[in-house]
Amino acid sequence: MTVKRVFDILNKLGGSEKKPDILNQKKNKQWVNYSTDDFIEKVNYISSALIDLQLSKDDTAAIMSPNCPAWNFCDYGIQQAGLVSVPIYPTVGADDLRFILQHSEAKLIFISDKNILKKLISIEKDLPHLKHVISFEETEGIQSLEDFTNKGKSVYNEEKLNQIKSGISEKDVFTILYTSGTTGSPKGVMITHDGLLSNVRAIQDIVPFSPKWKALSFLPLNHVYERVLNTLYLYQNTSIYYAENFETIGDNCREIHPQLFVAVPRVLERVLDKISSAGEKLTGFKKKIFDLSMRLAESYELKGENGIWYEIQRKICDKLVYSKWRAAVGGELYCVVSGGAALNPRLERIFFCAGIPCLQGYGLTETSVVIAVNQFKDNSIKFGTVGPVVKSVEVKIAEDGEILMKGPSLMKGYYKNPEATTEAIDSAGWFHTGDIGEFIENKFLKITDRKKELFKSSAGKYISPVMLENKLKECKYIEQCMVIGENQKFPSAIIIPSLSAFKEYCSIHNINWDGNEAMFNNETLNKIIQDHVKNINKSLAPHEQLKRCRLIKGSWTVEGGEITPKLSLKRKIINQKHKTEINEIFGSAEN
Repeated sequence: MTVKRVFDILNKLGGSEKKPDILNQKKNKQWVNYSTDDFIEKVNYISSALIDLQLSKDDTAAIMSPNCPAWNFCDYGIQQAGLVSVPIYPTVGADDLRFILQHSEAKLIFISDKNILKKLISIEKDLPHLKHVISFEETEGIQSLEDFTNKGKSVYNEEKLNQIKSGISEKDVFTILYTSGTTGSPKGVMITHDGLLSNVRAIQDIVPFSPKWKALSFLPLNHVYERVLNTLYLYQNTSIYYAENFETIGDNCREIHPQLFVAVPRVLERVLDKISSAGEKLTGFKKKIFDLSMRLAESYELKGENGIWYEIQRKICDKLVYSKWRAAVGGELYCVVSGGAALNPRLERIFFCAGIPCLQGYGLTETSVVIAVNQFKDNSIKFGTVGPVVKSVEVKIAEDGEILMKGPSLMKGYYKNPEATTEAIDSAGWFHTGDIGEFIENKFLKITDRKKELFKSSAGKYISPVMLENKLKECKYIEQCMVIGENQKFPSAIIIPSLSAFKEYCSIHNINWDGNEAMFNNETLNKIIQDHVKNINKSLAPHEQLKRCRLIKGSWTVEGGEITPKLSLKRKIINQKHKTEINEIFGSAEN
């Protein structure tokens, strides 16, 4: 059947092979499954309950919850009622929450639990438009989602619901996604039904989907990246299992044996860190084989280009080492799609070599979402790039190197912000991404820099902090880092060490662990990191070399305001919070 609006996917699912586990989550250590019929029924009842509230077409309704099936029930229920959904990151701070709810004028909000309710209560006097709060969990004084759904069941009128659905156009805005920008207030990106669906169709063949497939989902659904992929999964009748949290990804993979999941580079870095830590504990022959497997993986090339002897060694390592890596992620993983930030080519090679292909892609909230992605067809994978531009999307490189995009998946504009819309989309309809890039072999798009994050040294030399940060994070003893040095004589970095990784190192090397506070100043930890910096500097131009890098305590979190939900650095805020350390780095510097 024709899918013109996102909620038409429900009709497509209803006419396909129905599944007992289309949506799934873990509750009390057990997987709870929702069938195709469960999904459709709950969405219809929620739509009916929303219609019964006499809300007007295009009124906004927010969802603030971690990933779960109920998130989808509400999202699709909102769509069918002719309302506009406003997904909000569940751990967003009170200031951003206030801004989003005020700016969107949300009339209703679905929340997951009482912790979110506490945030709402703290700002309720500033939310005159918000009339209804519905909680997924039983919460005293608040209507539960179960009661709300039962109310919808009692007033369900199929003819009335179909009439409202028939009045919804594919050109209508169905969701407003507030960007977790690294500077300034969030901007509400208006996405239409056909805008998002055009992107779903453009990427529907990047992997050979099967109705038997399972996808693990753990990136936040309020972000366009996971939202589009979840829509694609449902479009392809692929079962979705929601991980409990980031720490249980491995366990959940081994439980459900997924064929696919999407990730950001930091997740893949952590996976490799765990693999490396396990390898360090080995001895004798096992250690030699592990070390060989890592050397081979780091130099992997596609299509057997490394030669016969390399492939023979790789087969041995596959049987003894790589097969165990695959088993650790369920044993049936077809591929991982990486986005949200640049993926280090070293990780691409390692995971490809191990039989866990990572397809790097690229897009923005405003482009709903994918602009380019590597894919399993027609020689369409190249390490170090984000792949070919997807069909229906146009890309050109401006004179200053900025990537410009045009196509049906482009946002309608920023909500209530025509000035920002005009600034982002020029008179010819080209969206200015803010990223610098180039085409390799006239086919593969490569992102080289973020236009706004480039800075100049005092000598007028351009520095790419993202490139240097990716090199720093190749060291598993570096948890987080930020390169600094705008208008200074040299670049440097503030580094948060991974004390958990160093604790394992100490255990292996019989070093007494005296607690995090004491070990932060440990000479061995500092030497490991400084040696890594020295090694990086060997491959850099003189003006790019990092000097006087400083280890700092703590961590940068979404809740603390230092990073966005997709783990991008909020550089201005981090600079302010570590002003003292940064001044000390550059205060007495001569060169």
